[in-house]
Amino acid sequence: MSMPVVFFGHGSPVIALQTNETTRTWHEIAQRITRDHGRPRAVLAISGHWLTRGVAVTAMAHPRTIHDFGPSLPRALFDIQYPAPGDPALAARIAELLGPEPVILDRGEWGLDHGTWSVMCKAWPDADMPVVQLSLDVRRAPRAHHDLARALRPLRDEGILIVGTGNIVHNLRLMDWARQDCAPHDWAASFEERIVQAVMTGDAAQVIAYEGLGDAARLSVPTPDHYWPLLYAMGAARETDRPVCAPRHIEHGSLSMTSITWWPA
Repeated sequence: MSMPVVFFGHGSPVIALQTNETTRTWHEIAQRITRDHGRPRAVLAISGHWLTRGVAVTAMAHPRTIHDFGPSLPRALFDIQYPAPGDPALAARIAELLGPEPVILDRGEWGLDHGTWSVMCKAWPDADMPVVQLSLDVRRAPRAHHDLARALRPLRDEGILIVGTGNIVHNLRLMDWARQDCAPHDWAASFEERIVQAVMTGDAAQVIAYEGLGDAARLSVPTPDHYWPLLYAMGAARETDRPVCAPRHIEHGSLSMTSITWWPA
């Protein structure tokens, strides 16, 4: 049975310490996947936090938990471990699917960054399912990221859950850090609405050409790293899948927590 594809709006790493509507919805998505499509054999995660020159995939048996954030965050975050196993065979399969694109098999440098484990520890808290991360090649244009993901589609029929983890709107500089539930900036709400509607209608061209949305795009995506995982999720999705948004909201004015699951028809 084919696996869904999920894009998680992961937000701040502090969410790993919280239990709220967002984390409960993540867990509900995980439970529904297992109930309706079977337990994933492994997860392939594409996080906005692993940027490389060229394409790399984690290929170690035991990926480390990376605490890739500053010391101003709570000490308890640095104590979190997500000891999910890796899957070197899956890493080799990914390299095979992406060929002739050269893929670095990373056997010791990276691991699971907080873009991955802050979601996984809420959705799959037992950490007993293998997790492999694919890097984001900073030299690629948006369409090239999307097209690379299309080559990964066969994994869905092999029991692999493909997960993108980033944010549709991610402007830390203009966040209202003191108010989590404040109204979003107009440009943030406008940009997210345009992108979500494009996803819902299967308009991949609009999602890829997001920069054409002008100032709203420039402010919502000041750097593309957290937007790129959405392109991977949409690229791995099929035209027959049914996209569903949940949760859907923007925190601190300019940090989108919106997640999208493409459910097989």
